[in-house]
Amino acid sequence: MNGTNGTDARVVATLDGASMRRLTTGQVILDGIDWSVRSGEHWALLGPNGAGKTSILRLIGATAFPTTGTVEVLGHRLGRVDVRELRAHIGHVSTSQRVPRDLTGHTVVLTGHSGTVQPLWKTYDSEVRDRARELLAELQIKDLADREYGVCSGGQRARILIARALMANPSLLLLDEPFNALDLPSREDLIDTMRRLADNRPGLATVTVTHHLEELSPAISHALLLKEGRVLARGAVEDVLTADRMTACFGRPIEVTRHAGRWLARSGGLA
Repeated sequence: MNGTNGTDARVVATLDGASMRRLTTGQVILDGIDWSVRSGEHWALLGPNGAGKTSILRLIGATAFPTTGTVEVLGHRLGRVDVRELRAHIGHVSTSQRVPRDLTGHTVVLTGHSGTVQPLWKTYDSEVRDRARELLAELQIKDLADREYGVCSGGQRARILIARALMANPSLLLLDEPFNALDLPSREDLIDTMRRLADNRPGLATVTVTHHLEELSPAISHALLLKEGRVLARGAVEDVLTADRMTACFGRPIEVTRHAGRWLARSGGLA
């Protein structure tokens, strides 16, 4: 099931008039963002560099606060909740995450239980260790359990980090450019992983920041287009990822096609 559109879907994150400005310069980063994510929805977050994509992830990941407006995550409003406890229920995957290269794949996943970079061995009982191995198997990388993270490929590392993020059994999984610098086979493996994850966890909501439509899995149900810190379009993926809207978002003619659930965008030439 790709996305949940029924009225019984639980809201997991809501931005209501949320804006962000740089304290030092007053520069507007986000301007009056209204947006909600519900359980079972899988969002693609797209826009030019500097549009505010990562800033939105920081808000719904409870690692930043809006300058004005409100942000609610998992039923709690930022500013009225201990964000450290809230973050424990949000999965976050980024290729910029600092992971010790000498840890094994299994150990990296274990650190998702303690939310630490280095392992806290006393906190990992047999049940926790078994769960880490189950997640590696679910993501079809159980053969990486004893392999050092530093010698894994980019695609393997991305899947290890997703398994790590799932250790807390999150309701919301945020992926910040997880396909960065992946070759074609690794990209396709990760796309297939995201599709299976959506099938196996129908209540999980995901938000994926990417620059390329080709990186979107068939599980993506919704899309948000950002331009200069404002929402250009949001909603069902087939309504948002149109040639007209992509052209308006990126400032040059763009052709958009879809085949077997996969997307392709290419420039139609100079305006």
